[in-house]
Amino acid sequence: EEEEEEEGFRLLGILDVQNTPCSRDAILHGAGGSVTAGLLHFLATSRVRRSFDVGFAGFMLTTLGSWLYCRMNNAKLRVQQRMIQDGIKNQIVYEGTSRDPANKPEAGTPSGPS
Repeated sequence: EEEEEEEGFRLLGILDVQNTPCSRDAILHGAGGSVTAGLLHFLATSRVRRSFDVGFAGFMLTTLGSWLYCRMNNAKLRVQQRMIQDGIKNQIVYEGTSRDPANKPEAGTPSGPS
């Protein structure tokens, strides 16, 4: 049996765009930023080489900014998911015991019989 290893698109041979989180969106945003920056600079100055340089810088900055923003949001989401999972696990462990938060008496009510 031969197992075919499906390779994703590799950018410059090093970055597997398909399997790296946020890379596809970041590259697409970078391409849009590159075209926008280069075209606006060309329309303003009519200098082709400088417009290419501005477009390339726009690609690098937009790609990096978009990738960092996406990765930060993913990290924040993972932390929130971990907190929820811990809370569910604690609820299952402590359910029906004296440590169950649902069984705690309220602050204004007396805890024992009067």
